Amino acid sequence: MTPTANWSYPTAIRFGAGRISELPQACQVAGVKRPLVVTDRGLAQMPITQKTLDILEAAGLGRSLFADVDPNPNEKNLVAGVAAFKAGNHDGVIAFGGGSGLDLGKIVAFMAGQSRPVWDFEDIGDWWTRADADAIFPNIAVPTTAGTGSEVGRAGVLTNSETQEKKIIFHPKILPSVVIADPELTVGMPSFITAGTGLDAFAHCVEAFSSPHYHPMSQGIAIEGMKLVIDNLPVAYDTPADLTARANMMSAAMMGATAFQKGLGAIHALSHPIGAMYHTHHGTTNAVCMPAVLQLNADKIRDRFDQVSGYLGITGGFGGFCQFVDDFNARFQIPKRLAGLGIENPDIDRLVAGALADPSCGGNPVELTRENLRHLFEAVL
Repeated sequence: MTPTANWSYPTAIRFGAGRISELPQACQVAGVKRPLVVTDRGLAQMPITQKTLDILEAAGLGRSLFADVDPNPNEKNLVAGVAAFKAGNHDGVIAFGGGSGLDLGKIVAFMAGQSRPVWDFEDIGDWWTRADADAIFPNIAVPTTAGTGSEVGRAGVLTNSETQEKKIIFHPKILPSVVIADPELTVGMPSFITAGTGLDAFAHCVEAFSSPHYHPMSQGIAIEGMKLVIDNLPVAYDTPADLTARANMMSAAMMGATAFQKGLGAIHALSHPIGAMYHTHHGTTNAVCMPAVLQLNADKIRDRFDQVSGYLGITGGFGGFCQFVDDFNARFQIPKRLAGLGIENPDIDRLVAGALADPSCGGNPVELTRENLRHLFEAVL
């Protein structure tokens, strides 16, 4: 049968050290004159955020900031963000930060003009067509971490605080109009965030490469993304001011998010309900889950990892890759089990139900069932 697929690739990206200075031009390109900067609480008072606000103010674009954003943003953060957007008569959003700030900022721009509840736009079938496309405001993405890749995504992850479920909110116009990818903004990340976000990018590439779906362009991007993380995350972790390593990690993050159009799998199906219920760091949770998922999928993915392990600088084919993942996690002090992230006496039945409902299930090479998901959760917990 001739393969058939729908493909989409990223937006305009201004990449390089110091390019945060071009933010006013990016606003002009996007048609934004009264931007609202959306970021998380931890970044709000950081020098990189204040410098960004100074750049905007000097260009006559104000310095409006919304930072009531949780590490796993939820609908309460969204309601507050939309209220701030409307109160300030803003006409666009600058989504600034890691995954939480980027995702919430994008969804604020999306929802500010909608009349339906956000859950009506979950990434299910054609639900995105329910949105009033003419009422979607532009957003500009400025990542300050190198992991999630949300800056090149057409969706945002939002936690339902009542049901403790992570939902993917999708619309093509959620894609940022312009991305400012400036590695200087990532230099001040704490080492554990450098590691966790970098391993998130690695997980995106590994799962995209493992996915059975047809997308040869994403397949190639995933391979190169894995190599960039393998070669550069240790340098960024050990020498935080190395801008070459930081730049390569920013590239890897965007490549991972581009590649996972091909599909995600059990790593994310596990980590989404874990993060929603127990508020763990997403990238670190992915890293803990990866070894067990590789073993589950071994028979389906062994050959493809055998083929590329040499290019990745790993000997021993798939087995060598699995050993590398264990050693890579240990190098960045990632715990072997989620108990190391503070999870005790988890509700495994509820976690399994959450994983089965997660859209990432569809991209796993081995069909996910209640039984094998239970075994996976028991292995990582």
